Amino acid sequence: MSEAPRLTHIDATGAAHMVDVGDKAVTTRTAIAEGFVTMLPETLALILSGQAKKGDVLATARIAGIMAAKKTHELIPLCHPLLLTKVTVDIVADEALPGLRVTALARVSGQTGVEMEALTAASVACLTIYDMAKAVDRGMVIGGVRLLEKSGGKSGTWKAE
Repeated sequence: MSEAPRLTHIDATGAAHMVDVGDKAVTTRTAIAEGFVTMLPETLALILSGQAKKGDVLATARIAGIMAAKKTHELIPLCHPLLLTKVTVDIVADEALPGLRVTALARVSGQTGVEMEALTAASVACLTIYDMAKAVDRGMVIGGVRLLEKSGGKSGTWKAE
């Protein structure tokens, strides 16, 4: 009979701690996360036209997401600092929302995963979109932030259904 799953950041006494990854194998680890910002169709058109008062919303959100991934360990208390080898943030218009879909990829060759870095990149890119367009649409909604897939490490590949 296998052991019940347990939280890796909580010890037997219930105290939070940083997981020791020193004995884990170095492997290439990749994670992809997504999020979206729904908005008025007029707001989406304004952003896509490049005429937002604060500047290029898409380029700024992309850079913000990349920068956030690199600072994840400063934001999430028990995350390890990682030497990321790749971070991408892609933002595409989705007329059906209407709004913008953000997809972030983080990669490292290391001893721990990059799920939090990908999730942080997607989240901060969405927050930046909101910040840059809130003057014209305070009703925007950020949602759907989730891990789409991860690979590498002992647990292998996982994909959202």
